[in-house]
Amino acid sequence: MAPGDNKVAANTIEFPQFDILSGDSAHSDHYFIHSNKSKKAQGCFNDSTSAVSKKIAKEWKILEKDLPDSIYVRVYEQRIDLLRAVIIGAAGTPYHDGLFFLDIVLPSDYPNQPPKVYYHAHGLRLNPNLYSNGTVCLSLIHTWTGRGVELWTPAKSTILQLLVSIQGLVLNSKPYFNEPGREVGLYSKAERWTKKSMAYNEEVFILSCKTMQYNLRKASKGFESFVVEHFRARGDFILAAIRAYINGDATVGQYQECVSASLSSVPVSSKFKANLEKMHLDLRSAFHGIDTSPPKMKKLPLEGMREEKEATSDAVKSRSSAEESKQGISSRILKVLKKIFE
Repeated sequence: MAPGDNKVAANTIEFPQFDILSGDSAHSDHYFIHSNKSKKAQGCFNDSTSAVSKKIAKEWKILEKDLPDSIYVRVYEQRIDLLRAVIIGAAGTPYHDGLFFLDIVLPSDYPNQPPKVYYHAHGLRLNPNLYSNGTVCLSLIHTWTGRGVELWTPAKSTILQLLVSIQGLVLNSKPYFNEPGREVGLYSKAERWTKKSMAYNEEVFILSCKTMQYNLRKASKGFESFVVEHFRARGDFILAAIRAYINGDATVGQYQECVSASLSSVPVSSKFKANLEKMHLDLRSAFHGIDTSPPKMKKLPLEGMREEKEATSDAVKSRSSAEESKQGISSRILKVLKKIFE
């Protein structure tokens, strides 16, 4: 992928955005695995006629249909109260190309109360709203103050809204201003605010790179192949971005918009440069540990020197496989819905 390509890499990955996993081992590493163990709670989730089960089935349909390209979700047939999601860091932010995993549990009186969310922080705090212990600070889930539409509304709020809020409001281009008391700086023209925001983005980018390393070492269950495919597709781009930041060719997060080196050099502190050099070395080693060639059954039609007939055949097979996978997910959800509404 060319350095100036700003498209979401996830679009090239053959991995369903929404899927239902079966078996107890599928959710064995979920943070909230020991939640909702009371008989009352289990009754709500195991009874297909309960209001909670019906609501969850509807939520599944919304997620299957409306997830943006950069968010992937897994739910569990044996534990419908649990979900796991990954958000791909957006272009134009210091989180670009990073993977941010969230474990979610629904309360037994859902949707009267909001879900609980755990962020896989690996001990790193790369956002004012995401604590190193995994706490997600957000008005929507009542972990921060808010009013009106900022708070969870049982009749309107959804899991999709929660995920999109974290992506757009938390993992944004200027996270420094997420901290209460700094909001005034977001609209100020004072240079000191700009400098503080840029310095924070530099710190955040390094932490995002460290998070990439953690994800590569041990991917969350249900997303093992996704992590490999993602960094196989984006590895070269990430390394090129780091090199551009080292050379002062772009500010953090803006490399996606650069086709060539910037005409004006961006100041790079010695500390940030040293951290970037280390990250470049560490990530290059980690990415090279991945089989950088696409899997044989997933090669794109024009890769290599294959004949046009063979390329066309592979493309048809790939498309057919993807359609079958999507139909399989839909049929499983329809079965759940049919069982609930019988």
